[in-house]
Amino acid sequence: MQSVDINCDMGESFGNFIVGNDKAIFPHITSCNIACGMHAGDPYHIEKTINLALEHKVQIGAHPGYPDIQGFGRRVLPMEPSELSSYIKYQVAALQGMVASAGGQLRYVKPHGALYNEIATNKSVAETVYSAIKSVDPNVKIMGLAGSHVETILNQLEMDYVPEAFADRQYEANGKLRSRSLPNAVIHDASKAAKQVVSIVTEHKAFNLDGHEVPLSARSFCIHGDNPAAVKILTTIAELLEQSNIVKKSF
Repeated sequence: MQSVDINCDMGESFGNFIVGNDKAIFPHITSCNIACGMHAGDPYHIEKTINLALEHKVQIGAHPGYPDIQGFGRRVLPMEPSELSSYIKYQVAALQGMVASAGGQLRYVKPHGALYNEIATNKSVAETVYSAIKSVDPNVKIMGLAGSHVETILNQLEMDYVPEAFADRQYEANGKLRSRSLPNAVIHDASKAAKQVVSIVTEHKAFNLDGHEVPLSARSFCIHGDNPAAVKILTTIAELLEQSNIVKKSF
């Protein structure tokens, strides 16, 4: 029987600002990408999220990004490789330590937002980020955009790669995610999102806005916690996976 991991970006609240609906989402996912305080999150909310993950037996990953709270990490910041490396090490090490203090283990790392997309197209940035992660813990897996050069780079670094696709994001014909600056970049229709997941799992393809096939193969699927339709999308995905004899399971 086929299985698939469902992940979500979590722990993005900070101070008095609540982002997403973490408590409602946790029962429906198998992995969580916890913000590390640079694009979102603060120590208090990060720790609360770690505890929720352990309570629900959800696999924990670090979600480091550009130091850009104002832009929610969705803007590319020009940084020297040594500077970017330091910021990545700081974020991953901090989350790993907090997870360990709660009795858990950091299983993987998934860069966030603009950094994630930059890694998928910029070899130098990818090597900088992945080398920094490896220096903190060479045994963590790396989640990256399915169909990109990420797999080749991680193979060279001898790190485990988890190809990821998105349930609630629209794809372009070249396999890249549609920019959030363009209309229809985010999918809010739960049925459409669920069908995209099952199509990628069973047929290894998604469709762009023009209806053209986009070849994709993935082990994990992301739903964004700040998507207002996140819970509805997750429950609809679960229903369609069950109908398709596909099991939800962490990698």
